[in-house]
Amino acid sequence: MSVKYRETFEMMLKQNKKLFDEFREVHDNFVKDPKTYKAQFNGTGQDVLDIIRRYENMLCSHSESSGYGKFTNSLADKFHAEVKTLFPKIDSVGLE
Repeated sequence: MSVKYRETFEMMLKQNKKLFDEFREVHDNFVKDPKTYKAQFNGTGQDVLDIIRRYENMLCSHSESSGYGKFTNSLADKFHAEVKTLFPKIDSVGLE
């Protein structure tokens, strides 16, 4: 059985492969040495967050328009859980 949030997540990665591959490398370097890679992590991470928000909005707006608006928070949480599985430090983007 296919899950819509997972499909949207996979589509996001596929359609933005170059950026997410680049961010994977920056993310991994940031985990190892935050001070050295902080600026690069924040810069690339901001672009990644913009894309994540766009796909999350697409996912949730589809649910709201189909009458399942009360489930959108849960759907957004599941989508973000998928993102955090791949990028555990994503919430650190932009933090000082």
